[in-house]
Amino acid sequence: MPWNERNRMSLRREFLALCDQPGANISDLCRRFQISRKTGYKWRERGSEELADQSRRPHSSPERTPAKVEKAVLKAREDFKDWGARKLKRFLENNGWVDLPSVSTITQILHRHGRITPEASRAAQPWHHFEHPYPNELWQMDYKGHVAMTRGRLHPLTVLDDHSRFNLVLAACGREAMEDVQAALIGCFRRYGLPRRITCDNGSPWGNTRREDGLTHLGVWIARLGIRLSHSRPGHPQTNGKDERFHRTLKSGLLQGKVFTDLADAQREFDAFRDTYNHERPHQAIDLDVPISRYRPSDRLYPEVLPEPEYESGLIVRKVSKYGLIHLNGKRYRIAKALEGQRVAVLPDPTNESLYTVYFFQTIVRKIDLRLEDCIE
Repeated sequence: MPWNERNRMSLRREFLALCDQPGANISDLCRRFQISRKTGYKWRERGSEELADQSRRPHSSPERTPAKVEKAVLKAREDFKDWGARKLKRFLENNGWVDLPSVSTITQILHRHGRITPEASRAAQPWHHFEHPYPNELWQMDYKGHVAMTRGRLHPLTVLDDHSRFNLVLAACGREAMEDVQAALIGCFRRYGLPRRITCDNGSPWGNTRREDGLTHLGVWIARLGIRLSHSRPGHPQTNGKDERFHRTLKSGLLQGKVFTDLADAQREFDAFRDTYNHERPHQAIDLDVPISRYRPSDRLYPEVLPEPEYESGLIVRKVSKYGLIHLNGKRYRIAKALEGQRVAVLPDPTNESLYTVYFFQTIVRKIDLRLEDCIE
């Protein structure tokens, strides 16, 4: 779904949250969100008072009785059925409640009212991951399998920022195709800027498990934007562990037991879920902050015209010919069909004269070992 079809309140909420970040450039954010500066400053002056969901949030009061606190806990759990006691406590604190009971007491309230099953308790194991120190250093991208609909199939496309866990893309796609991914990424890049690196698995449309033809047309396009593209090892989904964890949250919080009518219906639900995930749901891996509090748009803007590769002087530069071949030391080697007509850099290994690494922009396309004789005669 195009960005301008997102819920208006969700759009305003995200804009205001980013405006509050240290060093935010209001004019730049107005451009990214495709609104006038007048509108942007008007939204900022009004703040969050017009957001539709503010009126139903509880406010702090020292006179509240334990019964009312318990009622608030159960109401929050009803709204967010897959949240545990830590998230619920932080959520209530973020919305004005004070003097809340401990996490263990909230857990007891949930157990006492049958809101937590033994199976759910066993499944709620913490995940521990390495995390990049700044937003936009790494984005993780993947499809969440496929989901049945009343008409057709749904393939949720997800992109997650490694540092903040901020969900950048949650798109309802009818297929796993380059055109759908590219359209979603263009909208994302125009709003949030470019990351330094994107990691994904080896499947279509961003990867190819064939060693001699490992870069797809989508991968070429991403590399031309100056984004390093890396792939997880086959059979090791933990490389994209944070996005995989987001898929678990998406399943438990929305997809499980849900049947969408069509892609438009799914996208409406996705937009609402994304809004809650980024702005309201405390994330245990980031000290129970919400993702939007740790995210900043990238200062690397999306170029509407793709740049041509520029390589350092002294490197071996070859133009990829028909069928994805380059000439090296009098022989032809297969690089990638998707690179036909593009220029690549070939870097010799300083410790082994038989080894070469082929780059396209900053992305490693493949490695060549002359001793293996994997050339095309």
